[in-house]
Amino acid sequence: MQAVAVSSMVPLSNPLARTAPVSSVSRDDAYVGSTPSELPGEQLRKQRYNPMLYSSHQALRAGQKLTANMVSAGLTMQMLMWGALAPRQLSATRDLCDRVARDYPKPAWKIPQTSIAGKIVGVSEEVVQDKAFGQLLHFKRDTDRQDPRLLIVAPMSGHHATLLRETVEQLLPNHDVYITDWKDAREVPLSQGDFGLDDYIDYVKDFLKTVGPGAHVLAVCQPTVPTLAAVSELEAEGAAHQPRSMTLMAGPLDTRAAATEVTRLAERRPISWFESNVIGKVPDGYPGAGRLVYPGFVQLTSFMAMKPGKHVKSHLDMLNALVAQDQDRADKIKGFYDEYLAVCDLPARFYLETVQQVFQEHSLAEGRLEHRGKRVDPSCIKRTALLTVEGDKDDISAPGQTLAAHQMCSGLAPEHRYHYLQPGAGHYGIFAGRSWREEIAPRVTGFIRAIDTQGYAPATESKLPERY
Repeated sequence: MQAVAVSSMVPLSNPLARTAPVSSVSRDDAYVGSTPSELPGEQLRKQRYNPMLYSSHQALRAGQKLTANMVSAGLTMQMLMWGALAPRQLSATRDLCDRVARDYPKPAWKIPQTSIAGKIVGVSEEVVQDKAFGQLLHFKRDTDRQDPRLLIVAPMSGHHATLLRETVEQLLPNHDVYITDWKDAREVPLSQGDFGLDDYIDYVKDFLKTVGPGAHVLAVCQPTVPTLAAVSELEAEGAAHQPRSMTLMAGPLDTRAAATEVTRLAERRPISWFESNVIGKVPDGYPGAGRLVYPGFVQLTSFMAMKPGKHVKSHLDMLNALVAQDQDRADKIKGFYDEYLAVCDLPARFYLETVQQVFQEHSLAEGRLEHRGKRVDPSCIKRTALLTVEGDKDDISAPGQTLAAHQMCSGLAPEHRYHYLQPGAGHYGIFAGRSWREEIAPRVTGFIRAIDTQGYAPATESKLPERY
C-alpha cells in the first residue's frame, strides 16, 4: 500500500485555517527558553499563530467521537437483537466506527528479532542517549557478529520514527543500527526550551559522536538537509566521529531542481501565512501546554487531502474484508492505518525555519545556510563518501532534488560519489516496500561495505550502486 510522503512539511490544505483572526504574541512568549539572537530572520521575530487551531480540532474530534460511539452503540444493540443470526455487516461497520472514535498513540517498534545468514537473532531496544526533543535508540542484536554502525536520521515531519520500521528491519541483518527517535513536541515541557533547525543539526552531530568514530549515516526525506549540514560541520571541525559514509534518500536538498505541488505551495505563500494558519498553541492538559507547534493533525489532514479517494477505498476494502472474514487482509489495512494515523506535533520554530530555509530560500543549495552564526560549506567534505537515492515516481521530493547534493559536495573525489534512481518508486517506496527491500537496501549495504573495509562479516545481500 502506497503511503503519502513523510518529508512533506508543507500542508497542501488546512480546513481549520483562518477560523479566527491572527494573534500576535511577543517574541519571548512564542519562544520560551530562546534568546533573541537565536531566531533567524525578521519574519520570525514576532511570532503569529492561529489561536483557534487546537480548540477547533478538539471540538471537531469530540463531535466525531460522539457520533461514532452512538452509531457503534446502535449497531451493538442490533447485534444483540439478531443474536447468532446477526449479519456480518453489523460487526464490520461497528469495527469501523470504533476506529473512527479511537486515538492513535505512538506505535511500538515490534522488531523482536532479525535473520542473519539464516539464523534467528534476538533484537532489543536500547535508549543510548535521551535529550529533550529526541532520543538515540539502538537496536541491539544478540550476536557477536561485527557489522558497520549505522545511524538512521528519521524525519521530524508529523509521523513517528516508527514509520521507518521496515527501513530498520531490512538493514538489521548487515548493520548495527541506531535511529533518531523524535519526541512529540506537545509532550515536551516549556522548561526544556525551544527547538529549531540549529538544534536539529546539533542533535545529529551529538548522536554521531555517541555512535562513535567510523560510523555511517543514512537520512530519509526531510532530514537530508540538516544531516548534510552536520557532516559538513564535522569535516570543518576535523571531528574524529565524522561518518565514513552518508546516504541521502528522497530529500529536498535543492527543491528548485524539480518542482512539485509541495514546493509550489511553499514558494507561493509568505512565511507569515504559515504562521497565521498552521501554527497552534498546545492546550492545557499536555506536558507541553503553551508551546507553539505545527500540529500533527494538520499534517495528517494535508496528507489525506492529497489522495482522499485512495483512503476512502482503503477503508471500504477493510470493511469488505471484515464482512468476508478475511482477517489477514483486514489486519494488514488496520496495521497500516494504526501507523499512518499516529501523528505528533513539531516545534513551531523548527517547522517555520525549515519551510523558510529549505523550501523558500534554498539556503543550503545557495551556500547561505548558517549554523550557530557560521556558514555551512558542504564543499569542504572530503572524508565522507556520498550515496544519493531517488525514486523516478516521487512526487514529493522529485528526482533531482536529492541528486543536487553532489554539486554541493564538490570537494569529494569521484570514487566517493554514488547515485541510484529506483524505477517505478514513489516517495514511500524508497524506504519501504518491495523496491526498498529488493533493490535499494542491498545497494545501501553494498555502498557501505565498499567504503568501509574493516574486515566485517560478509553481507548477506548487497549490490553496488553506480558511480555518480
